[in-house]
Amino acid sequence: MEKKKIALITGVTGQDGSYLSEFLLGKGYEVHGVIRRSSVDYRERIAHLEGKPDFHIHYADMGDSMSLVKLVGKVQPTEIYNLAAQSHVQVSFDAPEFTADVDAVGVLRILEAVRTNHLEHHCRIYQASTSELYGKVEEVPQNELTPFHPYSPYAVAKLYGYWIVKEYREAYGMYCCSGILFNHESERRGETFVTRKITLAAARIAQGKQEKLFLGNLSSLRDWGYAKDYVECMWLILQQEQPDDFVIATGVQHSVREFAYLAFKTAGMELEFRGEGIDEKGVCVAGPANLVGKTLVEVSEDFYRPTDVVNLLGDPSKAKRELGWDPQSTSFEQLVSIMVKHDMQKVAADHVAGVMRTNLAEYLEKGITK
Repeated sequence: MEKKKIALITGVTGQDGSYLSEFLLGKGYEVHGVIRRSSVDYRERIAHLEGKPDFHIHYADMGDSMSLVKLVGKVQPTEIYNLAAQSHVQVSFDAPEFTADVDAVGVLRILEAVRTNHLEHHCRIYQASTSELYGKVEEVPQNELTPFHPYSPYAVAKLYGYWIVKEYREAYGMYCCSGILFNHESERRGETFVTRKITLAAARIAQGKQEKLFLGNLSSLRDWGYAKDYVECMWLILQQEQPDDFVIATGVQHSVREFAYLAFKTAGMELEFRGEGIDEKGVCVAGPANLVGKTLVEVSEDFYRPTDVVNLLGDPSKAKRELGWDPQSTSFEQLVSIMVKHDMQKVAADHVAGVMRTNLAEYLEKGITK
């Protein structure tokens, strides 16, 4: 009988970590997730997995090498998926040192934890890299041979992670790979990211809970895929005979404007964009009578970055050819629809929960003051 594979996932509470956990459990893996200690419970994405016999949670920190060494020694993983990161580009400008410690040196700590436990020839490592490495792009589309030109503290930190993985692969013969992931979204995406910000705003505006959405550069171009599809490619990368790096992308590009247009349309409002640059506005031209003619989307300089990547488009040819991966399992239109429909339900549910809390508070207050 083949021995059960053991996966260790850092960043397990994130969008990708939750989908990857589900995927690997479905493949018969024993899955161990890493989380940081916190006084706030942020495990809603994996709550449905806790209690499953093959899913385990451990406390460690990407900034604490000893905690990682001890954990790797305890779990003895056959595969490690390093998904932990400070992954918000704008935040990296505000917290560059923290971003460097987690996204750059954190990768080194994982590699050294494997070596310290003498698992360098027994454990395969996947590093979540990013299309932000291409930054101020030097060619379109971008593939595995495209020169890197990082354009944010986040991208610079991730570039160190990419190169240290390559160095350990060549210096120590370790099976470690980087997946250069282009933008991948889902209904589990954090609410501060632009795609989720758009779908939630569309749902709230449609249900009368928000008046307007403010965005940054509407002309920024991105290659957006579905996170649930992308975790399969992460797994495929570690199943190859020889370690290698791969671009994970759809090969199809859309603007922030297109994403917003489709999200609002899915929520029952058609937008017409008027003006240019900072003066551009999205006006409702069809939909609920009370919204027609109103400006629902505006551009704000507050959401412009000091340096902005505007033209990311991945070439997934190598992943398609060598891994047999299909980047078009979920189309852009399907992705937006999934996210908006989820957020329409979420906003409605939040409203009902809010009403119930208010009613309960009023009932208790009346009971106390009688």
